[in-house]
Amino acid sequence: MSRIVVVGATGLVGTKVVARLAALGHAVTGVARSVPRTVGVVTWQRMDLAKAGAADWDSVLRGAEVVVNCAGALQDSPADDLGGVHTKGLAELVAACRRGGVARLIHFSAMGVGGEGPTTFSRSKSAGDEALMASGIDYVILRPSVILGHPAGGASALIRGLAGLPLLPVMPETGPLRPVALDDILETVLAYIDPRRPGRVVLDMSGPETLSFVELVRLNRRWLGLPPAREVAVPAVLAALAYRFGDAASQLGWRPAVRTTARLEVARGAAGDSRVWTEATGIIPRRIEAVLQARPPSVQDRWFARLYMLKPVIFVSLVLFWVGSGLASLGPGYGGGVTMMREAGTGWLAPLIVAGGGIADLVVGVGIAWRRTTRRALQAGIAVTSAYAVAGTVLTPALWLDPLAALLKTLPIVALMLAALAILEERS
Repeated sequence: MSRIVVVGATGLVGTKVVARLAALGHAVTGVARSVPRTVGVVTWQRMDLAKAGAADWDSVLRGAEVVVNCAGALQDSPADDLGGVHTKGLAELVAACRRGGVARLIHFSAMGVGGEGPTTFSRSKSAGDEALMASGIDYVILRPSVILGHPAGGASALIRGLAGLPLLPVMPETGPLRPVALDDILETVLAYIDPRRPGRVVLDMSGPETLSFVELVRLNRRWLGLPPAREVAVPAVLAALAYRFGDAASQLGWRPAVRTTARLEVARGAAGDSRVWTEATGIIPRRIEAVLQARPPSVQDRWFARLYMLKPVIFVSLVLFWVGSGLASLGPGYGGGVTMMREAGTGWLAPLIVAGGGIADLVVGVGIAWRRTTRRALQAGIAVTSAYAVAGTVLTPALWLDPLAALLKTLPIVALMLAALAILEERS
């Protein structure tokens, strides 16, 4: 058995690669920016590929025979640096592999990479691939199409989420896709762990059938056991707004699948030729419908599909609720709030209570919007809402019977924030 380091070990592919290699008895070290809290046979190392230096890699790669690099990012943002991950970070990793005598680097790129691509994503991927091929170390570059399987992540999660909608929005300008099964990807990694298999290869990995994006969604909806959805063509203007909204969310640290880079990459499609892959490995790509049918859907799969598109609605609603409440308390509602607090017997403290509440609401709303602080802001929001309910019960208990349900509404608000906490995690 070999000692293998998996970089980007908590993503869709990395998670499965780590699990499969560990199950086969390999000594696996998983490297990721945030590591799972689970305890098992895998050794975990917290590290960011975009920021890691020579000393970091030399200690992690000591004794490693193979490195599998699954790390990647879709678009530049405060959370992701494409040049850092795809070029500079990869160069540091390659240099460390050379110094440490690593026998082989298996590197995940993307379908269609090569030359001048339409996005920073494809261009940075291409630059990283070219540098790896020129490095002199033994490499295997895998360029998969859209990866579908269990679990869902990235584009496949978006497809699964759209499949859960009763109305299917049909986005304009989507190219043909030849999706590839996740299990076929894993079998390829296992094949090239064996040093006897010739390396220095670049493999396009796509499935045997060409489908449109909408056909993929329909296929997933049938698999979920849901009736056909009504399809609605999205005007180009609204589609552009959706992508821009995704860009704005990414500037706050979120990683939505719908962003400008995704639009440009989907427009050109992902339908490469898999014949070289099959000739090199003997793996015959499976049809996606057969892959789906091999694992019947569970109620959890339907939950995920329905919650996926509801998740942004929940978080945007909470941000608007808290920010709007804070602005109202500090603005047009300030005088009425002070009057109500004085009537409740707070005296000279009334202005401070209203202003403090408004500021607290604003802080919670902004904290939920900023991804790094979302969890703590949701927890703070639950505490603030509970404090409001207790204070309201003591000072103005009649509000429990108010026709507008001022205090009674704290219960669904807390429930919604608990639900937001439950679905906040995006990676293993």
